[in-house]
Amino acid sequence: MKNFIIFGASKGLGQAFAKGLPDKGDSVWIVSRSCPESLIFKDGVNRYWIEADLSKSDTSNRISKALDGVRLDVLIYNVGIWESKGFREGYDFENDDPEEIAKIIQVNVTSVITCIQKLLLNLKKSDNAKIILIGSTAGLENNQLTQISFVASKFGLRGIGNSLREHVKKYGISVTCINPGEIATQIAYEEGIEKVLSTYKGTQIPLQDIVSLVKCIINLSKASCVKEVNIPAMFDTDA
Repeated sequence: MKNFIIFGASKGLGQAFAKGLPDKGDSVWIVSRSCPESLIFKDGVNRYWIEADLSKSDTSNRISKALDGVRLDVLIYNVGIWESKGFREGYDFENDDPEEIAKIIQVNVTSVITCIQKLLLNLKKSDNAKIILIGSTAGLENNQLTQISFVASKFGLRGIGNSLREHVKKYGISVTCINPGEIATQIAYEEGIEKVLSTYKGTQIPLQDIVSLVKCIINLSKASCVKEVNIPAMFDTDA
């Protein structure tokens, strides 16, 4: 039986992870601000909610206390906020609010570091622990995006993964950074791949593809470490 902790699992991709990754008998701790609907599922998976605001500096301590030393086999950090007017026509970096910039860096970068730091003791108790960071193709070179704070945070996540991987190697813990393009979060996980394919014609990635990729990684033996995966949509014009 595996124990998971999934950050940002109340909706979208994180919710798909909470539904699609665990098997009967597994336990999942869901970290989010809002209550996840997956808590009501009756599928033999034990799901627990840790209410947390990752923009607050003391959140990592609260999460660690909530887990109370439990063994963790899989940690997934699936959180990424961006500029409130980003990815819209007319967006201008020069109008970004400094407080919003600071919040983006706190949630997308600082919180990753502090939360994983506090949970390493839990991960060390596993004989094949996996840390998976969900980045973005926005964090890759030549992305042509102008959302500076978001892009910087996703570049930073890759740097976190690289250095963290070296630190935890001695404990047999693997670290993977997955950089997806645009994901079809508007279509619920239960509605299936075919609806995504017919709706978006290869311009957005089905949730099921990312869930399948993560499932493959967490089922690898401790002899393997997938460092980084870039997965744009087939017809993503920004990738």
